[in-house]
Amino acid sequence: MTKKIIRRISFLFLAALFTCSLSSCGSKEISSGKINVRIAYFPNIIHTQALVMKNQGTLEEKWKDVCNVTWTSFNAGPAETEAVFAGEIDIGYMGPVPAVNANAKSNGDVKIISNATNAGAILLARKDAGISSVKDLAGKKIAVPQIGNTQHLCLLSLLTEHGLSVSDVTIAASSNADIVNLIDSGRVDAAVVPEPWGTTIEKNGNAEVILDYDELFLNGDYPSALVIASRDFMEKHPDLVLDFLEMHEEATLFINEHPEDMLEIVNTEIKDATGKSLDSDIIQNAFSRIKADSTLNTDAVMNFADISKEEGFIQNVPEESDVFDTEFNP
Repeated sequence: MTKKIIRRISFLFLAALFTCSLSSCGSKEISSGKINVRIAYFPNIIHTQALVMKNQGTLEEKWKDVCNVTWTSFNAGPAETEAVFAGEIDIGYMGPVPAVNANAKSNGDVKIISNATNAGAILLARKDAGISSVKDLAGKKIAVPQIGNTQHLCLLSLLTEHGLSVSDVTIAASSNADIVNLIDSGRVDAAVVPEPWGTTIEKNGNAEVILDYDELFLNGDYPSALVIASRDFMEKHPDLVLDFLEMHEEATLFINEHPEDMLEIVNTEIKDATGKSLDSDIIQNAFSRIKADSTLNTDAVMNFADISKEEGFIQNVPEESDVFDTEFNP
């Protein structure tokens, strides 16, 4: 082989390497040269900022020359967590308990970077179940959306606070939609559910509120949804994380300053995702139990971490400095 041919092969090899480094090889860029930012959310009212930003296209507009935005909806925290672990999600909206668990199990590779919404869950009991207080839950069957999720841990904390334990009750996990039927058919006695399911159950007339959103846990001053990001994405694209949080803050202001427009947008997005919108009275009452707030309550999040360890969902409580990254907050 001549030196000329060898030099030609070497040049082509180096050129291929260089092209790969600028495109999709080992990165989140695609053939157009734009970065593909992948965002996770739930199609429910607690992930309000995500629904507003998706509907208004604010990120797509801000990043039209540099990024392609992909929105992926999930119905459960563990599924979203697995997608983050698999490198399929860069930024996401997630409940506080799945967020803490994801941080602990990833050794800090999943960071909490902002708050989204607070409260939004209630304790209801069937009217004929003989329950008028938390202590009356002894011997009863209580439904939660998922074992180890935020509402489940709120219930466990509530039981401990009132001198009860898990051995005093039967806890059943079922989807929120199924819990409505379980209450109405008398197959469970009580439930801890997020909105709008709490209002839906209440409206059906077979159950009454025992503890409202500001009585269930920490006087309602606890997160129901947070913003998380992968450490890899944060290190590679800090400017995009900052942009995202600025848009998240703008969405939070819009939600609080334009409640009627916000509810219409949220209902539109829910219908697009699920095929069914919420009745106007249900969504209005449900959101009265939710507060959109981007300010992190780190103490409340770490409280969930403590409960998670006590109940065996995580092995160790991570250091607070490893859980949060507020460097990018606007």
